[in-house]
Amino acid sequence: MRLFHVSETPNITVFKPRKPKRNDLVNETGLVWALSERTFVNFFTPRDCPRVTYHVAPHTHCADKKNHLSAPDIEHVMVIEHAWVQKMQAVTLYVYEFDPKPFVLQDEQAGYYVSKETVQPLACYVIQDVWHALASFNVEVRLVENLWPICRTIQASSFYWSMCRMANAQPACKNPDT
Repeated sequence: MRLFHVSETPNITVFKPRKPKRNDLVNETGLVWALSERTFVNFFTPRDCPRVTYHVAPHTHCADKKNHLSAPDIEHVMVIEHAWVQKMQAVTLYVYEFDPKPFVLQDEQAGYYVSKETVQPLACYVIQDVWHALASFNVEVRLVENLWPICRTIQASSFYWSMCRMANAQPACKNPDT
């Protein structure tokens, strides 16, 4: 198993546990967050970029694959808003790889792992072209004006999914059917 952290910050030599800011987590214990090899591509965007990502899970229905994947060889999709295209083109990302030993699974679907220990990266990989990087991992990128319709649709599907930075998305459409 390989674990990663994706950042816009270069030259991080140590990751110290920080208390989570998410309301759905107990914030008394500091954690270092890492991503599985299956899901780290969900973070190949600028940090604040709102996105809906989804990929085939062991239990994904054939109908969902047919309705939400563009081709049989596509198993992972990232949906972003048009407004983020230029920022995607300009961002440089740093992918830090960790020793998985101090980490425990926090969320299977999202591929999140956490450690209560300070960790040092084993390696750092630089991504200067996120479009190329996403294509090299066979991630289909879709551009939409508004993320909320696809967000609701994918949450009701049988895919593994992740919705990140949705507070930065365009406001929800007034008519949910459009």
